[in-house]
Amino acid sequence: MVTGREGSPDSSSSAAASVTDGRRAELSGRLTDVRDRIHRACSAAGRNIDDVTLVVVTKTWPVADLRLLRALGVQDFGENRLQELQEKSVELADLDIRWHFVGQVQSNKAAKVARYADMVHSVDSDRVALKLDAGAHRFEREIDCLVQVSLDSEGAGGGRGGVRLDGIDSVANALAGGRWVRLRGVMGVAPLGEDPSPAYARLREISRRLVSSHPSASCVSAGMSDDFEAALAAGATHVRVGSAVLGARPPLG
Repeated sequence: MVTGREGSPDSSSSAAASVTDGRRAELSGRLTDVRDRIHRACSAAGRNIDDVTLVVVTKTWPVADLRLLRALGVQDFGENRLQELQEKSVELADLDIRWHFVGQVQSNKAAKVARYADMVHSVDSDRVALKLDAGAHRFEREIDCLVQVSLDSEGAGGGRGGVRLDGIDSVANALAGGRWVRLRGVMGVAPLGEDPSPAYARLREISRRLVSSHPSASCVSAGMSDDFEAALAAGATHVRVGSAVLGARPPLG
């Protein structure tokens, strides 16, 4: 007989369900707010919201949150560490998810990144491009790739990573020449402590120049929780949003 008394298994199950319901409601509300922000930014820029992909960055968050978000309609998830990407993609193999790798790709781990990622946003050297292509070949899967462009001022310290202007064509050509990787565009991160709009405007011009020689490279990955409106105004096709959807990041254990 089910008693429902405090401390009983049934009581524990009810408490767990309550926590899950609360988290689902929280994620749903945050996701609605972010989608509304995207809609307003697209409307202001005269853009079609269907041309924008929301990538929810789930670094350090549990797979339970990803399952809730998938049930709420999110299909694109971003990770920036290989181990988390691998573990989550295996554990969530029953779901239709498109995995985005948004962290720095170490050349000695590029093959494994290619095994799990559907799109790599952060290709920053010819060597990484070639390693990704070799890894994708090994696992017989084609992957989309973006050239990460540095948006920092020349000589700036503590930059956000990426290829300088004079190296973009080389990395792009390395990707375009691959058999299993596909050059799809560019990615950039706005400099810290600055108005992001000028940086995203520079990325837009870089994108236009790249598309003139590589017509299929029309994707622009730019903008995070605090500044994706500026990125959308500059033509971003992919925005990478974490805390605005998931809340404050949990402390590392």
